[in-house]
Amino acid sequence: MAEEKIIVLPGDKLDGPNLEVRGLGRNYATYKLGDEVYAALPGVLEVTEEKKIYIPLENVYIPKPGDIVIGIVVNVGLSYWTIDINAPYNAVLTAQEFLNRPFNPASESLSLYLVEGDYVIGKISSFDRFRSPFITLKGSEKFGKIVKGKVIEIKPSRIPRVIGKKRSMINMLMEESGCDITVGVNGRIHINCDNPHIEDIVTLAIKKIEAEAHTSGLTDRVRTFLKDKLSNS
Repeated sequence: MAEEKIIVLPGDKLDGPNLEVRGLGRNYATYKLGDEVYAALPGVLEVTEEKKIYIPLENVYIPKPGDIVIGIVVNVGLSYWTIDINAPYNAVLTAQEFLNRPFNPASESLSLYLVEGDYVIGKISSFDRFRSPFITLKGSEKFGKIVKGKVIEIKPSRIPRVIGKKRSMINMLMEESGCDITVGVNGRIHINCDNPHIEDIVTLAIKKIEAEAHTSGLTDRVRTFLKDKLSNS
């Protein structure tokens, strides 16, 4: 039996003993009535001989340790910043984590380093739903304040499609455009190109991926789209 893809709407029954739910916010993507499982969100059901895979297309980002995220500073405190990570929970970035040294709020202000509206790239270091997620800037030279390029936002559920299997989609986008692209699993993407016009073209390509995430052959179509746009720029 060849793989079959079925569009799923909220309320559709997801029957079968070998059902697998993928994507962000998987705990919110289904509900049960008795012993039956139903879709709570629009999605795609991939049916094979071995199992059924339900991939929700509309869901929320729930942080977990190890996630790379792109956040926006929404409040400057005395010893930490409050960061919007596009989740039900704001995150915390401490002064010591950002500065990588001891910090004395009596002698200096955090607003010298980050202010409301600034973007930062980091990693979720801890989160247990009983306290705010904490962000670390250790682990990559890309982590820290974003000072150039642009940040766009898409639905978090589309992020796996932007990355692609074995990073096929994101690698293609960078190779074709010559841009550096950092993908946050929380639905935000940093695009940094030498030419702002190319950043706009890459934005269009990513929006195309978001809109057509449920379709097959997408990588080749996006590659053709990028080449056409770049050749005419």
